[in-house]
Amino acid sequence: MQMKVAVLGASGYAGAELLRFLGGHPDFEVTYATGDSAVGTAVGDTYPSLAAAYPGLIYEAVDIDQAAAHDIVFLALPHGASGSVVPQLVDRVGGIVDLGADFRLKDAALYPQWYGETHPAPELLPRFAHGIPELFRNEIVEKKLVAAAGCYPTAAALALAPLVEAGLIETTGVIVDAASGVSGAGKVPKPNTHFNTVDEDFTAYGLLSHRHTPEMEQATGAQILFTPHLAPMNRGILATCYARPAVATSTDALLDTLHAAYADEPFVVVSERSPSTKATLGSNAAHVTARFDARTGWVVVICAIDNLGKGAAGQMVQCANLIAGLPESTGLTTIGVYP
Repeated sequence: MQMKVAVLGASGYAGAELLRFLGGHPDFEVTYATGDSAVGTAVGDTYPSLAAAYPGLIYEAVDIDQAAAHDIVFLALPHGASGSVVPQLVDRVGGIVDLGADFRLKDAALYPQWYGETHPAPELLPRFAHGIPELFRNEIVEKKLVAAAGCYPTAAALALAPLVEAGLIETTGVIVDAASGVSGAGKVPKPNTHFNTVDEDFTAYGLLSHRHTPEMEQATGAQILFTPHLAPMNRGILATCYARPAVATSTDALLDTLHAAYADEPFVVVSERSPSTKATLGSNAAHVTARFDARTGWVVVICAIDNLGKGAAGQMVQCANLIAGLPESTGLTTIGVYP
């Protein structure tokens, strides 16, 4: 029996990618999609790539009662919007998967510091699971309210969390250098994401103050200095993470720990190969490797994901599958698009 799902914020890049995954999902049927900038427009007209999958679906305005009539509601809204929508949906639907940052942080006091505003519904924060299934699967299944992790935190956490848990690396002074494709900045054009700005350029931004920092620290249990970079590509994230070893270690020991942590995880590939964003393109896969440099005494861990796949829409579907009691990989792929 198919479950009816709603997608609020389906006209943005993450929303469109979510519709792409859901269009091939055998158990979820999208019967309601909203998009403030595209109300009244056919999904296939806004995204011709989706025309065959959604021949009759029209973007509508957000209506809470209409959304509440669905089994699972996906939220791909701009930051801040979920904070007012979620309280109206909680306990009225079977599950919520929110891609916004509104319910990711457990500590409400962090929101004024990192997001510049007081959280509108702090009483709901404990009810949400952090949406990285490989790390928080049981919590997702139990709570059925999921704050899907950000793209940068997903890559950093998949790289670092197993090594922190195993006690192999120090939890202070961890450095995460990560580069993202331009789609991570969203669909609305901005001066710093214009083609003429990003083409043939590579730049760091959000120095010392990027909002994903506390989420990374929450997911990994480590103190992190995070520097994001904008790369001249459509999509993908490559996170290169540096940490000091907590015990005597080696490249083999690091890789063995990652292999053990992800042995039963369908979407995480651990190997000696240096991860590539192109290898994960269009998929829900994450590629991870690690090295220990005896000369300098540093541990290096690298993770590549598609920022719109495992970093957004793919992870949302993975979480929804858990909520629905379906096989976790339903409707998803580990196969990247190449070339």
